[in-house]
Amino acid sequence: MFYIAYRATDIPSENAAFQAQTTKVYYAGGKGEIGQFATQNRESIPLADVPKVMQDAVVAAEDRTFWTNKGIDPKGIIRAAFSNAKGGATQGASTITQQYVKILYLSQERTFKRKIKEAFLSLKIQQKKSKSEILEGYLNTIYFGRGAYGIQAAANAYFGIPAKKLDASQSAMLAAVLNSPNYLSPDRSDTAREALLRRYDYVVSGMASMGAIPQSQAAEIAGKLPEIKKQVADNSYGGQRGFMLDMVKKELEHLGFDEAQIEAGGLRVTTTLTKKAMDAAEAGVTEQKPEGLPQLHASAATVDVKTGALLGFYAGQDFLKSQLNWAAIGDAPGSSFKPFALATGLEAGFSLKDTFQGSSPYRFPDGSTVKNEGQGDGHSYGAKIDLVKATQESVNTAYVDLTQSIPDGPDKIKDTAIKMGIPADTKGLDANARIALGSATVSPINMANAYATIANAGVHHNWFIVSKVTQASTGKVLYSAPLKTDRAIPEDIAADTSYALQQVVKGGTGVGAQGLGRPAAGKTGTATKTGGQVITSWFVGYTPQVATAVMYVRGDGQKTLEGYLNPFYGATYPTRTWTAIMKRDMDGVPVEEFPPPANVDGEAPDSGHAPYTPPPPKPSKTKTTIIPPATSQAPQEPVLNGVCDPAYGFPTDPDCPNPNPPTQSPTDTPTCGGILNPCTTPPGNGGGGGGGPGGGRIAYDGSYARQE
Repeated sequence: MFYIAYRATDIPSENAAFQAQTTKVYYAGGKGEIGQFATQNRESIPLADVPKVMQDAVVAAEDRTFWTNKGIDPKGIIRAAFSNAKGGATQGASTITQQYVKILYLSQERTFKRKIKEAFLSLKIQQKKSKSEILEGYLNTIYFGRGAYGIQAAANAYFGIPAKKLDASQSAMLAAVLNSPNYLSPDRSDTAREALLRRYDYVVSGMASMGAIPQSQAAEIAGKLPEIKKQVADNSYGGQRGFMLDMVKKELEHLGFDEAQIEAGGLRVTTTLTKKAMDAAEAGVTEQKPEGLPQLHASAATVDVKTGALLGFYAGQDFLKSQLNWAAIGDAPGSSFKPFALATGLEAGFSLKDTFQGSSPYRFPDGSTVKNEGQGDGHSYGAKIDLVKATQESVNTAYVDLTQSIPDGPDKIKDTAIKMGIPADTKGLDANARIALGSATVSPINMANAYATIANAGVHHNWFIVSKVTQASTGKVLYSAPLKTDRAIPEDIAADTSYALQQVVKGGTGVGAQGLGRPAAGKTGTATKTGGQVITSWFVGYTPQVATAVMYVRGDGQKTLEGYLNPFYGATYPTRTWTAIMKRDMDGVPVEEFPPPANVDGEAPDSGHAPYTPPPPKPSKTKTTIIPPATSQAPQEPVLNGVCDPAYGFPTDPDCPNPNPPTQSPTDTPTCGGILNPCTTPPGNGGGGGGGPGGGRIAYDGSYARQE
């Protein structure tokens, strides 16, 4: 039976992949090429040009019986058969001849049938080619990482020299890489470099035991890798292109494609990225980011609300200057994290009309405090303010009060954030009383995706960048991104959360985003680390179609913006940058309205947060004008245009309909006071009711609160 099968096995034509097909990456819909992976970086050379020490290193690493075996490893085949029979993982190639046959003639699939065919072909190749010919073919074919196929390209990629100049240490390192070119890359991480060193020492030991090098030389070169040339990206990776290709490659690896498939498998990868969104992100940042600040990085990311597709991003700088992708790395989001607490509070039973502490500081039982920073320490917004105003003005004390008023508040807020799109393993995502103030390290991509959940009526999608992968030679679809959805928060909770965020744009810290000229919602953020150093400033917002996050950071993310970027708050450069990007993104896109608020009003889990109800005016026989009492607190900036907000008890413009017609003898409408019609006399705080008459509208004036 074995003999018949052996005789029936013909040597096929060499794989087209022997010449390594280029993988190409395209914009969404295949509209334009972004770049390519490894256009077959190979230069075949005769075995005579390969140093004997390099030949011996490969034999020591991959097949120490190469010169004497029959081309196959019977024990390895038996192991493969046994593993296959038990349903376990199929074993990979073992001898150099088998590896060469697999590359040259067979597919990369790991099945027992292919393993048997590999063995038969190895025996036949052994009869047709000499060991030297097989080793030469192997050394010119095998992948060494860094896009290098064959020993000549590998010697240049790692050491900048031709193969004939390789010494014993360099040869051992290249042979060590062959075991797993992707994982054992010295560029990957410290962990990978340590693993490479262990494999390197194994090869050096084998070379000595084989007599390829003296024991004294082995002892001299063991334990330390040779000096490796720094990997330099070529011009095809310039600008944002390098970041785009890097992100695509990482997602392909996550999807199960190996290094050889990605670098030389002839794949056609269609991404979610659109040239319009990529150009919008770069142009918006370039337009708004101040010049002359080389340490300042502005990053951005835009996500499709309905699918989670990453449409565009800006990493912060040219890939050839720095490979730090701030759109994917991120930093502390500050108060742009507050919407997760807001959604949690609403779902717990609170309403937008419920009130929380606006005065500063908020004191914890242990004596520690949280302050509202603004015009001097202790900035107060009144004893009680509702959640709309707390969100508009980004009031720290109110949000800490909300967190403390929700049973298991910190844990529930963390859970909500994760459901909405913040990764569970996010650094610093700790369930503590200050969680709403945003000290975790979150990327603009993840923040944009989480806000997209709000815009999508509470339905969450994981963000993604690869939409489809096909095989160029056959047209076969190897991967198509599934559209997975899950309900993160109820639809009515999303509607009310979105309503509050719309008020941030209509008359709060994000008023600068009104420049978009269409319905928008969002939140500013300015994060500080211990000691009060301002390290990031943000604006995250959305329309009904797309969500975009913008982050400004300095240096490596640990240097303060204060005193370097002026003004540095999220209400300034980040909001302007967001607007500049979104204007380009939304050009030609139909205007859509947000759904109305649901006005959820469940059973509050904690007492003492009832909506503020101003006392009725005293009866008067004559018409009077009600002027809210002045307080010692001055407004931070002039009042800006507002909107009709009768649902939440705010004063309305004269043109707005009155939702509650008077049931008694009318008095004159107040001539001033409140959000929409400020008094010339400094307005009061409405007697502690942040949404009631007299509540001062505070937006940015150059000294806005850091908690924004």
